[in-house]
Amino acid sequence: MPSTVIDCTTHRDQLLSLAAGLPQVPRADLYEFLDRAGRLAQKLPAEVADALDAFDAAGSEDGYLVLRGLPVDDDLPPTPTSTPAPEDRRLLLMEAMLALFGRRLGLHTGYRELRSGTVYHDVYPSPGAHYLSSETSETLLEFHTEMAYHVLQPNYVMLACSRADHERRAETLVGSVRKALRLLDEETRRHLFDRKIPCCVDVAFRGGVEDPGAIADVKPLYGDASDPYLGYDRELLAPEDPADKEAVAALSKALDDVTVGVRLTPGDVLIIDNFRTTHARTPFTPRWDGEDRWLHRVYIRTDRNGQLSGGERAGDVVSFAPRR
Repeated sequence: MPSTVIDCTTHRDQLLSLAAGLPQVPRADLYEFLDRAGRLAQKLPAEVADALDAFDAAGSEDGYLVLRGLPVDDDLPPTPTSTPAPEDRRLLLMEAMLALFGRRLGLHTGYRELRSGTVYHDVYPSPGAHYLSSETSETLLEFHTEMAYHVLQPNYVMLACSRADHERRAETLVGSVRKALRLLDEETRRHLFDRKIPCCVDVAFRGGVEDPGAIADVKPLYGDASDPYLGYDRELLAPEDPADKEAVAALSKALDDVTVGVRLTPGDVLIIDNFRTTHARTPFTPRWDGEDRWLHRVYIRTDRNGQLSGGERAGDVVSFAPRR
């Protein structure tokens, strides 16, 4: 399986040259921007391209890949305080890296109900953010498989760091099902495999209803029984049967026991295998001074697990359909 961390420092000049070949106002025509990125992604440095291809083909034991030492803007603007980003905002280098690496993996996808249907998300602390939102900062953002309840769940979550938190203590936590599975007894594994568990959905997908309840069904383990996929959300999974509750609790503990932390610094891109992991973020303290933590996030779909039906383009925006 591929290495977890790739040092890209020696490839900076080549990556800068590729970034310069992208349209410099990406939101003016996002389809064209991502189409161009797809062509340029074929010219990535061999080490980077091979790492992305290997991760896409087989994943990794830890369930994530970090590309480190990437070029970052010298004249970075203040950390945003609102979303979505202005359509005329010029391309940032971390956005360029997400375009190039993401197109090597698959298709960038927006979700109509989330962040006004935008494809690129600025992730930054926001006062009074909902505790389930990525904009929360001073509480733990609990473990979740991104949109595990969505029929068109993204295959990859990509996070790029333009600016770290002031104390550099925020960590993205990742729990891999490949590691957790070894800690589960055979009975628990059999019980959870292909077992539909009621699941609530995030606020953005509730259609304006404050609490619609568990409107989706999620299988905690599914796919290949010897190397299963994971569907898990600590806040939203809502097992009702006592045996289901016990099995989900055992899975939850196993994921906790194998969790690793990734501290993102400027110039890092983290790619999370969203079908084999759950992830979280530890608290940090914002200062509201324009220099707070600033990440960029995109979701990538591939042709794995029926996420694509044919004819899609990078930049498409899809509507919500709950898993049943």
